[in-house]
Amino acid sequence: MCTGIGYGGLVRRVDNPKNRYQREAVEWLDEEPPYAQLDIYEEHAKSIVSENSSPDLPFRYSLNPYRGCYHGCAYCYARPSHQYWGFGAGTDFERKIVVKVNAAQLLEERFDRHDWSGEQLIFSGNTDCYQPLEAAHRLTRACLEVCVRYRNPVGIITKGGLIRRDIDVLCALAQVTSVSVFMSIPFADDAQARLLEPGASAPTKRFEALAALSAAGIDTGIAVAPVIVGLTDRALPELLSRAQAAGAKRAFMIPLRLPGEVAAVFEARLQEAFPSMAGKVMSALSQIRSGRKNDSRFGERMRGQGPRWQVLEDLFALHCKKLGLSCEREVDLGEDAAQSTFMRPHGQLALF
Repeated sequence: MCTGIGYGGLVRRVDNPKNRYQREAVEWLDEEPPYAQLDIYEEHAKSIVSENSSPDLPFRYSLNPYRGCYHGCAYCYARPSHQYWGFGAGTDFERKIVVKVNAAQLLEERFDRHDWSGEQLIFSGNTDCYQPLEAAHRLTRACLEVCVRYRNPVGIITKGGLIRRDIDVLCALAQVTSVSVFMSIPFADDAQARLLEPGASAPTKRFEALAALSAAGIDTGIAVAPVIVGLTDRALPELLSRAQAAGAKRAFMIPLRLPGEVAAVFEARLQEAFPSMAGKVMSALSQIRSGRKNDSRFGERMRGQGPRWQVLEDLFALHCKKLGLSCEREVDLGEDAAQSTFMRPHGQLALF
């Protein structure tokens, strides 16, 4: 059962690409479309741990306490997944947020099953676990507390400076198992970032969070994700330098992906935010995607191709070496290094 809660004052014009899973769509012919308000839907989910089989991702299991994301990043690859629930991939994705209120309970139940052996669990495999709603709902924190009790290794990737709130839990987790945090920071300039990441913490705040986590002894890194060739690629050296200064030890980057309806959302907002650069950016994207806007093939979708991308990879590796950062050519959230420390706190295994 879902309960909708609307909040006035947070306005944005509705803008959703046609939902491929629905046969009918509303056309606003004679009037302006309505403005989008924030609606929160509480869901008692059936499961909380997702299993990944894609060769593009270096992890098997992930956890997402929320569906949809208030950060509203124009390029977010998770947008099409919102359509499975009858919502749109545009402003619906940003303003119709599903909160899995029983996330921590489901995670504990999953850990108690006999077939769980303590694999690394990735937070934010789809939508951001530290989006603003986490400040009130505290689902990510509750799930991390479960991981502490069960000594289960964790990897986190986020754009949310809110993660600083949970340094105490992350430190407790680091004392009993492995935990790594990657801050996703594709823009160096706060004002520029706000145009395409309107609800996310400013890059300056993300670097501050990165520094606080590193100072607390947490294993940290920077994810330059995505690299928008023609727009943000020149910032690679600065981003890596600021990450190293903030105590990061590792770095990886991912080229822009535009699966499904994401392409329509991104192009519209790119044109609005950077009208003089939009054509250049889309042309550059086709150069690293074999002439296409997107490459959906498994094994290729997270990689760029061609000489232009190779130059960026070489630049990235060069600066990582110069700064003493561990350079990952592909996504690496530390699964290989995750310690097998899992332990059920009250001997639940004996019950099965």
